[in-house]
Amino acid sequence: MFFTRKTVVVEGQERPRRKVGCLGGCLIFFAVYFICSAILGWIMGDFFSSSEVKLQDKTIYRLEMKGMLIEQAKESNPFAGLMKSMPAVPFVGNQNIETVGLDEILSNIRLAKNDDKILGIWLDGAELSAAPASAKAIRDALLDFKQSGKWVIASAKSYGQTNYYIASVADRICLDPTGAVSWHGLAAQKMYYTRAMEKIGVEMQILKVGTFKSAVEPFFRTSMSDADRMQTMQYLDGIWSEYKKSVGEARHLSEEQLNALADRFMDLQPAEDQLTAGLVDTIVYTQDIDSLLRIYAGTKDYHLLSTAKMANVKRPESKAKDKVAVLYLEGEITDDSGDGIVGKEVVKTIKKIRKEDDVKALVLRVNSPGGSADASEQIWHAIQNIKSDSIPVVVSMGDYAASGGYYISCGADYIFAEPTTLTGSIGIFGTVPNVSKIRNKVGLDMDGVATNRHSALETNMIYNGMNDEEHDLMQKMVERGYDLFTSRCAQGRHVEQDYIKSIGEGRVWLGEKGKEIGIVDEIGNIDDAIAKAVELAGLENYKLVYYPEKEDPYQELLKMLDNSTEEERLIMKVRELCSKPRIMALMPEIKIQ
Repeated sequence: MFFTRKTVVVEGQERPRRKVGCLGGCLIFFAVYFICSAILGWIMGDFFSSSEVKLQDKTIYRLEMKGMLIEQAKESNPFAGLMKSMPAVPFVGNQNIETVGLDEILSNIRLAKNDDKILGIWLDGAELSAAPASAKAIRDALLDFKQSGKWVIASAKSYGQTNYYIASVADRICLDPTGAVSWHGLAAQKMYYTRAMEKIGVEMQILKVGTFKSAVEPFFRTSMSDADRMQTMQYLDGIWSEYKKSVGEARHLSEEQLNALADRFMDLQPAEDQLTAGLVDTIVYTQDIDSLLRIYAGTKDYHLLSTAKMANVKRPESKAKDKVAVLYLEGEITDDSGDGIVGKEVVKTIKKIRKEDDVKALVLRVNSPGGSADASEQIWHAIQNIKSDSIPVVVSMGDYAASGGYYISCGADYIFAEPTTLTGSIGIFGTVPNVSKIRNKVGLDMDGVATNRHSALETNMIYNGMNDEEHDLMQKMVERGYDLFTSRCAQGRHVEQDYIKSIGEGRVWLGEKGKEIGIVDEIGNIDDAIAKAVELAGLENYKLVYYPEKEDPYQELLKMLDNSTEEERLIMKVRELCSKPRIMALMPEIKIQ
């Protein structure tokens, strides 16, 4: 539909009216819609959500156990509430995954421990998406909180297994009459694409070093190799042992009892059985939890403070001149762009930190399964440069610090890991797609000219498949990458390169085992890493500064408006995979249930 009037009077003269199409009109409408909605959101208080909060007496910290746990909390976004409540409209994708920062939760728990206005902590719900190492960090912080003599209670409709592992520290665990505790043990599942790729005519040409480097197995196998099966079972057993040990101590249940309950698949058992088994203390509707909070608070006039509000309670500010920089490195490692660890940006940040005269130590919080081998090398080099200025570097490993994640960690002066951190995976692989079958199937021919023998090497490998000479050239490049990787590890850990190769081969280790074999110095959390950095720098008074800087809320809004579907993002991933040969230091992608 277009406006029907064909002319408009401007300064006494008739001029043709510009036509505004449906798409233009829609874009104008949505622009006005978002602007007005944003203003309304500000008026309703979203914009002021980051304003300072003053604690009141008789306050309970309500720790909402929901959302996706990430390492570093994002900047408070005035548009977040708006986007959640917005009805579905064209051009707007579903990008409203709620995230919560591990750093924010740990800081809040420390504040709650030390401030007398906080009576206790209520773990509200059990839908937090967290990996075992991060879950342990929260659980340990809650145990430390209880040392103050304050209480923790947990309530949920149902408990996921990892959420129950966290909630097991509570003085009282409450379960809705219609709910259950998920307790069934651990399983690891991996998707294999080989047969599907054969059907569409794509063959993935693999080059790798390392018997255990199983990240590429889904592209040429249809099931787990014996080596991958062994290493996966070993780290699953380690994580499950931690769950059973910690839950058993908290709930006064033996390992045998907990295994027996897992074999019953408690997820499908009635709430009464959860109570009889000792997994919970009270069966109460979640809507009636107020009566229990009154009892624990000793008053009906208590105040609840959410994680977001607690984060805005003013902390004491250090006036120390010396600084300890904490740099968060989370996600897959890429060269120039992406949502994870972008090598180019990390190098720039480390250079910026290096120029700060007041920075006396650097702590790297690494939570990465790896990625680009070249980007990992660039980050490793930047770390060596900052160390050359006598600035100690200490690593704190999160859920993962494997393959490229270990590459960027190995050059630190000291390395901490959680017992259930997945680390190691010291290996390299390359992938080159061969689409000659699908090209022939659809009738595409190729021809061309070249000045030299391998001028069209990359194109030939992809569209015709590797010949023996090309395969040999690529394999040698991957082997050089592995040799460089293991030499970096040997240099950082002060051992022989042959030893690193003997424990490398792409094998994944848990943090506890990593300490035994020498790729980790100590089991501990980020606070331990900071304390070590302070010790190595010889500091008495210091303040913490955090990197990278949090993203502008308006950039977050643009991400929320991304209209790409899951299917489109999957296609983009496949396109990226098939665009060029890649040399990667990446651990296997496995879903743990």
